[in-house]
Amino acid sequence: MATTTQALPVLPDLPPEPRGATVHRVSGRRRAGLALRHLLLIVMSVTTVIPVLLVVSTALKTDAEVKVDPFGLFTSFSMESIVRAWTEGQFSDYLLNSVLLAVPSTVLIIVVSTMAGYTFARLPFPGRTLLFYVVVLGLLVPFFTYMIPLYFQLRSMGLLDTLPGAVLVLTSTGTSFGTFFMRAFFSDLPEELEQAARIDGCSEWRIFTSVMLPLVSSGIGSLAVFTFISTWNNFLVPLLYLPGGGYRPLTTALYAFTGGRSIDIAPLAAGTLITILPIIVLFVVLQKQVTAGFISGAVKG
Repeated sequence: MATTTQALPVLPDLPPEPRGATVHRVSGRRRAGLALRHLLLIVMSVTTVIPVLLVVSTALKTDAEVKVDPFGLFTSFSMESIVRAWTEGQFSDYLLNSVLLAVPSTVLIIVVSTMAGYTFARLPFPGRTLLFYVVVLGLLVPFFTYMIPLYFQLRSMGLLDTLPGAVLVLTSTGTSFGTFFMRAFFSDLPEELEQAARIDGCSEWRIFTSVMLPLVSSGIGSLAVFTFISTWNNFLVPLLYLPGGGYRPLTTALYAFTGGRSIDIAPLAAGTLITILPIIVLFVVLQKQVTAGFISGAVKG
């Protein structure tokens, strides 16, 4: 029995797609992605800049302009509100108190975190991993869970409403992250460096200070900036543990400034400007060091 086979139709050969069209399609997608990314960055920038611009504008307006148009941009330049906040509002004293709180706390956190990070990363000892996890556990425990017992403990020790007590609390709350942060930098340094230093007769302290510490300077700079910003902007610790008001920093001073029935918006905006201006200047001056530190950590990771 003969079988017949049906011939399949032969499709004509399609001309190959020009290479220029493929490149054009890929470049079009890339341009669309970049445009979407830039649009998102513009929206985030505007959202961030508008409150700061509103504070600056209100601080530099006269009281009459604030009463007429509190949310409008200033049409004249006046330092009246800033002078009132600096003198009548005593923000000069509050600024000094903020410095006395933020600077010692930052220095202590950097010293303790750097030494602890080096110890956990480079020095073998029994229970090192378990002890490191105990230290990092401080990142997972909310401050609200122990802030009341800590209040009574500081009062029993005579450290309540004192600068050393508040500095110790700020240091203890920032050491966990600092240790975790610096350990990552020390862990990625080559072991040949410390081995060569030991062969040359260097002590462990000399290896730490002269060999290892200069290699993590970018990480120390990044940690210092963000620690200072965190302690400078801290509101809850001064509010709880400096109740007398004698060492009141800028953050709690702004809160006390709004305690009356009526709020004078212009001096309040001026006090806000005095509070945020040092942080903005610090970040602008040290932004290269901060970026270098985080890029270094990302490359090492």
